Amino acid sequence: MAGANPYGLVPSGTWSSGWLHHDVGPCYVLYGAHRGREIPSANQTTINSNARFRGQAAKPPGSNKSPTSSTAGQPTSPTVSQGSQSSTNLAPKVPPLPNSPSLAHSIGMDDQGGLSDGDGLLGSYHLPRPMPIWLNSNYGKHIVKGNFMTLSARPKTVEQGEWIAHQVVEHYRNLWNFVRVLHEKEEDGSTICNGTTCPRMSAGANHSFTWLNNRREPVELPAAEYMTLMQRWISGKIDDTNIFPTDPSGVSYAHNANITTTPLSQLTNPGEPDWIGKRSGFPQNFIDVCQTIFRQMFRVYSHLYWAHFTEPFYHLNLEKSLNSCFSHFILTATALDMLKPHELEPMQPLIDLWAANGTFPPESKAYEYANLRAGERLMQLAGV
Repeated sequence: MAGANPYGLVPSGTWSSGWLHHDVGPCYVLYGAHRGREIPSANQTTINSNARFRGQAAKPPGSNKSPTSSTAGQPTSPTVSQGSQSSTNLAPKVPPLPNSPSLAHSIGMDDQGGLSDGDGLLGSYHLPRPMPIWLNSNYGKHIVKGNFMTLSARPKTVEQGEWIAHQVVEHYRNLWNFVRVLHEKEEDGSTICNGTTCPRMSAGANHSFTWLNNRREPVELPAAEYMTLMQRWISGKIDDTNIFPTDPSGVSYAHNANITTTPLSQLTNPGEPDWIGKRSGFPQNFIDVCQTIFRQMFRVYSHLYWAHFTEPFYHLNLEKSLNSCFSHFILTATALDMLKPHELEPMQPLIDLWAANGTFPPESKAYEYANLRAGERLMQLAGV
């Protein structure tokens, strides 16, 4: 029917929430400043407690940051994503918001009354009906305005390895502020993300992720357990001084032709292998480790959106904070080639939306990887 909303995407409405709003601001400190300091791990409390999200006092030091794995033969490393069918309870329920009377008139149709190219692109994503609420442009807003590219661009005098290490540490800290919300226990001792609500580490019905156990076999785990193991794995890598050196004397400046007359090729011995971060003491496998860390953080963000955007983040008025950190994460990961276009598939519709509404600037790789027609169609469906 002409003017119908084929996706069930509802526009914004009024829905009061009794939760106190607490913005989560990103922390941007150059990695070199952290050399010689300890990075948060699964048993540390340097990241702000969950209580700041809920308007309570912070927990005392020593409180657990995440649940303990109960799987025999503890998995040891992450694996590539696998497409599979997810449990139906993984998708957040869209709150009952009023329909906009003008929404039907905002939907673009072609001359024959068929769906536009944007609909074809959205259809290729095999999205559920109704669509997740975070694909409504009215819920894709941020707590700050401006160009996140200014935070992702490397200063000319900072060595590339140092900059990547800084981004790994800071995005890891930003992400785990949100994961801690899921791990916070309710009055009855349960957590929002558990083996019943999220039996697999999934991002919608089309993507699930496995972990390698001690025998190098891929195993499916509940999302909470997967995230706990991944947190330990990432913390172990960041705390490993062989991968992320902490000696300040090893910090190197980037080569800048404006302040030195020595060609970069002469700063290394001929015939010796060279790699990003070598001049600052990072090992040859440093980039591979960082790419895996970014890939794992992307999986967590994907699960947060697909399974928990409404509960708890929307209910806690934290959706803008989540959007701000994730959009910055995507801009950084793509700019540094930490994530490839095919790895963005679980969140491709949101990337399309943010490219269409101006969140991602045209000069960014995230914008280059987006389908603008799909993003524009999502904006039309939301009445924007």
